[in-house]
Amino acid sequence: MEMKESGIPSCQRVYAEINLDAVRNNLSQMKSLLDQGTRMIAVIKADGYGHGAVPIARELEDFEGLWGFATATAEEAFVLRSMGVSAPVLVLGYAFPCCYERMIEEGVRITVFRRDTLAELSKACRELGKRGIRRKAKVHIKVDTGMNRIGIKPEEAEVSFVEQAFGTEGVEVEGIFTHFARADEADKTSAGIQLSAFWEFIGLIERKGYRIPMKHCANSAGIMELPQAHMDAVRAGVAMYGLWPSDEMRRDRITLTPAMSLRGKIVYIKEIEPGEAVSYGGRFVADKRMRIATIPVGYADGYPRGLSGTGHVLICKKRAPILGRICMDQFMVDVTDIPEAEEGAWATLLGRDGEEELTMEELGALSGRFHYEFACCLGKRVPRVYIKNGRISSVW
Repeated sequence: MEMKESGIPSCQRVYAEINLDAVRNNLSQMKSLLDQGTRMIAVIKADGYGHGAVPIARELEDFEGLWGFATATAEEAFVLRSMGVSAPVLVLGYAFPCCYERMIEEGVRITVFRRDTLAELSKACRELGKRGIRRKAKVHIKVDTGMNRIGIKPEEAEVSFVEQAFGTEGVEVEGIFTHFARADEADKTSAGIQLSAFWEFIGLIERKGYRIPMKHCANSAGIMELPQAHMDAVRAGVAMYGLWPSDEMRRDRITLTPAMSLRGKIVYIKEIEPGEAVSYGGRFVADKRMRIATIPVGYADGYPRGLSGTGHVLICKKRAPILGRICMDQFMVDVTDIPEAEEGAWATLLGRDGEEELTMEELGALSGRFHYEFACCLGKRVPRVYIKNGRISSVW
């Protein structure tokens, strides 16, 4: 993509391209696996796994069958509300009491698993009432069926927590959920044990006469390979961005398209002689005359330092090896065998160029990172360019 054609300033050194059509299509692919009555929750925590929560939310708000969105923190939910996103938002993690009044006022759903949270929510509702704001705190009860992170245990003794939630003034129990720890493995034994524990606990609750409208536990892996876990809603996370949860997943049911690519501009090309070292520590030493290019992207942008001396970029549809250590703001590549490489040309750091492709899975394996950790760690110095219907829709 040429900058002058794309609408991005020609002085831009790096940009991430986010294909909104791919995101929507990936969600549609997952939806095709669901029963008609099962709704979808689009997980856009960590700024949409680095893809941009607000543009993704705006793109998907009208998606048929979407219940709403999920974030990790209250602050992430507040950003969505401040940017005009009106669909339901569920905060999956613990929310601190200082956030409760705003969460209730803005209709943000709150995950509960501590008894003091229920008391604090009731207090927040009373305080809002003094200001003439009469809204209930809509909560989703988190059940820990094996992740051992947050949540009440699926035991008979914990039914009293559910009873307390239903009996707390100002609180409305809208949902109950759990989270799979190993649904992305080929062996589904562990996930099956978790699912059984969740259903048994729901049975205990219902025998006490309580009905919770929205039950959900399937993550991306569960959507794809555990149809018995789809329930009232599912939570589409990493797969929505075109990334497979793990390499153990079957890939013959749906097609996923990676939504993100990353490009940096070559700013300098020079020749070095045999015996000259490249970058900090002199870890790479030329054994012949070489032509090297400098790309002004580094680990301060979230580009993994672990790719030093192991990774490649794509230039003119060819692989160019990374030489020496990746610096905070720059790194060097070998273009000796790419004579057409020139200053001002674009290098693909993630994505496709001709027949060559660099995937997050490859970059993750080479750098010692989990594959979608790459996207989550991409820094704010890197502008996101959003593509819709083959054209730029916005730049963030």
